[in-house]
Amino acid sequence: MTGTQATIEDFDRLDIRSGTVTRAEPYPEARKPSIKLWIDFGELGEKRSSAQIAHHYDPAALVGRQVLAVVNFPPRQIGKVVSEVLVLGLPDADGNVVLIRPDMAVPNGARMF
Repeated sequence: MTGTQATIEDFDRLDIRSGTVTRAEPYPEARKPSIKLWIDFGELGEKRSSAQIAHHYDPAALVGRQVLAVVNFPPRQIGKVVSEVLVLGLPDADGNVVLIRPDMAVPNGARMF
């Protein structure tokens, strides 16, 4: 089921940007295995996030990787971490998150359209 149809105006309200992970740390205190991320979004600056991606990713290997994230949601408290952006991913066959990322390098802060 895909849910209610969205309009182009709904899509335009989402601000999805590219960013590069500058720092990543395990977040063992989270309810589900997670990683704390610091992401450079260019002119928007560095933003923090907590992502449930520990199944497939090692924190050290994430540094330098580009990701896509929604940058205009309000900050959300995730345990002891304030998540400023929502990093985007898709579930694999077992429900573990696989990150969505550009297949070529793009500028940090580039907006998806």
